[in-house]
Formats: sequence, C-alpha cells, structure tokens
Amino acid sequence: MQVETDSKNTAPAADVKGSTQAVSALTATHIVRAIGVRKTFRMGDEEVHALKGVDFKVNRGEYIALMGPSGSGKSTLFNMIGGLDKPNAGRVFIDEVDIAALNTFELAWLRCHKIGYVFQTFNLIPVATALDNVMLPMLFADVPQAEAQDKAVELLKKVGLGERVFHKPVQMSGGQQQRVAVARALANDPAIVLADEPTGNLDSVTGRQIIELLREINQTDGVTVISATHDYKMLSVSDRIAWLTDGVIERFASRDELDIKEGRTDAK
Repeated sequence: MQVETDSKNTAPAADVKGSTQAVSALTATHIVRAIGVRKTFRMGDEEVHALKGVDFKVNRGEYIALMGPSGSGKSTLFNMIGGLDKPNAGRVFIDEVDIAALNTFELAWLRCHKIGYVFQTFNLIPVATALDNVMLPMLFADVPQAEAQDKAVELLKKVGLGERVFHKPVQMSGGQQQRVAVARALANDPAIVLADEPTGNLDSVTGRQIIELLREINQTDGVTVISATHDYKMLSVSDRIAWLTDGVIERFASRDELDIKEGRTDAK
C-alpha cells in the first residue's frame, strides 16, 4: 500500500538532521542545566521554600558566581547541582545526565569523577598530611597508590604547596588549607569545581589569592567553576553572575555589564 504525504507538512530529511545537530550542539555547550528546580524543607510545622522554580544553565568552561545573602537559596541550589541533595520538583542535568535518575552507585561515581568540591570550612582530614588528603579521592576512584601519590604531589606544587606535602592541617594557615582543598578538588580531573563560600574563613588578601587560583585553573585547564558566595571580590573574575533572593534568581549579568567600584557594585 502506498501512503501519500503532504510535502508542506513533512520536513526534508536534511532539515531534520540539521535541526537535530543544532539542538545537540546547543545542549553540548551546557555542562549544567537546572529546570524548574524547587526545594522545600520542613521545620516543625513550618515549610521553608528554599528554591521556588529555578532555571539555571552553565556553559562548559564558564566561571560563574551565585550571589546572594544568607537564606537566599544559593547553597541549596549549589547542593542540587552537586548531587548532594535532590529537588522536590524540577530536574538537574550534569553533562545531559538527569542526576535524579541515577542510583546510589551511579551518583557516587558522578560525584567522584565529574565534580570537585571546595568548602568554606576546608573539610580536610586533620590527622592526615596534605599529600594524603589530596590522594584520598583518587584512592576512592581506584587509582593505583603510586600513581595517586605522584599526581597529588604535582597538584600540591600546582597550588603553591610543594614545600608542605607532609604537613598536616594544624601546621598550615587557613589559606594553605584551602589550597590543599583546591588540589583535592582537582584530584580526579573533574569537569566542574563547586566552591561553596571558598573565601568565607579567609582574610581579604588570602581570599583574593584563592579566587585568583580558581580563575587560573578555570582558564588553563578549562574546568567549569561555580561558586556560591557573598564575596564581591569574586565578581572581578567571574564570567557571569546570578543573583538569588528568596529562592528565586532575580537576574543574570555578565562581567562586562557590571561597574565595580570600591565598596559597591552597580549594574550598568
């Protein structure tokens, strides 16, 4: 039986292929996509709506800052992106993988291999040396110990701690501990580094050094950096900034759209 088709309503095969390729190229540029993300916490009889339908995209290789006061939802969104928590509604994609669809083992693999974490409180093992702290993620990823040790030494040199390989956290300053944390975040060659208030426990000079270190890694290694922060020094190195207020992204701005002056930041 021959079926007739209406040529006006049927796209040519070449057009369909071209459209598919265009969509694939578009999504390939986004290493993170959050669509309609909502998160509600219950505190006794009260419900706290931390995120209220957030849409958020991050380009591959981008350095982006999530800005907002305490309670704005930036750390909650940060945890959604990092797979540390799941939304009540909406979806989060990492490299076009819906992380809500992953089982426990798959999610652990993604966190180990795709994402590096830098925390405000460093989260180093206090009884372990800088070398051992940096080696740990690689050992979890089944990297041979000798290989992990060599790579950890190189990473510590990269962050300026070649002389502190065998020092424990108590023997280092806050800035040095955060450098160890950055080296640890890079241990498994992640596509994304999530930095949660990375300068929060540091003085302004040391904080600036950490910010510039993250930017250097972003530019030289092509690692996407997403930072949840209230530190306005972060604006000078960020490609794009998202402002969160009461669980909603109020606006986005590129670095070029900002007029940064001492003591304040104004949008053009």
